[in-house]
Amino acid sequence: MSPSGDALVPGSSSDRDRRFGELEDGREVRLLVIGTAPGPVVEVLTLGATVHRLEVTGGDGERRNVVLGHADVAERRASGDYVGGTIGRYANRIAAGRFRLDGQDVQVGTHDRGNSLHGGPDGFDRRPWEVVAHEPDAVELRTVSPDGDQGFPGTVTATVRYAVEGDVVTVDMTATTDAPTVVNLTNHAYFNLAGEGAGTIDDHLLQVDADAYTPVDATGIPLGVVDSVDGTPFDFRAPRPIGPAVRTEHPQVADARGIDHNLVLRGTGLRRAAVLELEPVASRLELWSDQPGLQVYTGNFLDGSRRSTSGGRYRQGDGIALEPQLFPDSPNRPEWPTAVLRPDETYRHRLQWRFGRASVGTVV
Repeated sequence: MSPSGDALVPGSSSDRDRRFGELEDGREVRLLVIGTAPGPVVEVLTLGATVHRLEVTGGDGERRNVVLGHADVAERRASGDYVGGTIGRYANRIAAGRFRLDGQDVQVGTHDRGNSLHGGPDGFDRRPWEVVAHEPDAVELRTVSPDGDQGFPGTVTATVRYAVEGDVVTVDMTATTDAPTVVNLTNHAYFNLAGEGAGTIDDHLLQVDADAYTPVDATGIPLGVVDSVDGTPFDFRAPRPIGPAVRTEHPQVADARGIDHNLVLRGTGLRRAAVLELEPVASRLELWSDQPGLQVYTGNFLDGSRRSTSGGRYRQGDGIALEPQLFPDSPNRPEWPTAVLRPDETYRHRLQWRFGRASVGTVV
């Protein structure tokens, strides 16, 4: 509903639903706003069901946009950094874009060092989504991915719903299919609690509720083992500054130019996955998720080539993506939580961003 109590009509022009730009074929991209200050206010683009801006009140009382974003449609389309997008059909990597499903070989699109990444060359983050509903505190979008899209079998209908309640932003993702396929959806927001364009996240403190991680080869594909984080740069069991962790000589970090790894979360169901804090602005973000893994990515390949929402340029380490999801290459690892979705099932993924005042504890 609108602030006056009326439903917001998709395609209408208002301060909460306005034109952002258009695609190469002339299709319009809308910018949809949900939430009200002093709580979170989220700007969502129909292009990629993308979180474009996320403004929150810091623990110091200042309002800041705490996610990275691109200035316009052309920058988004030219970028390969997935900034804020809804990722699918399969978030993260599939080795060589190949896997077997019900005894059949499947080959999907590859574009990352010979592997499939984030759904292929034309993933869900690069296409327009339909607006299903838009109210003052929630928006729902939908996309239909036809059979054979990027090589994936089955027609998949995916939805994402963003909702604001209090200081919490909840993201609900669903998918259904008419034939067996694999699905793994996530959101690829990059956070910087000092504010978009404020510089690196080196001094942010990160805590992840994970005792293990999945080591990868030089192309980002898991080696098939689950190792303890003990004694590694991936040990964020207690709050730890990000900067020193990404500058170690550990070969896993050196190969990835930082952290770009799946951490194995404790527990099941909706539970806390990670905490990000920044003491100078007294701000805290808790990430909650119902997924088994969390891909931590420290913006290793942000290279200054793309313009930001504030007119600057993003460089390495200017934001951190915390992406709850299934493990990378799960379609080739039957011993890991399955990515297979069948016609009588519904894929569901809930994540929450819970904002508050920093309560910085012991730093390691």
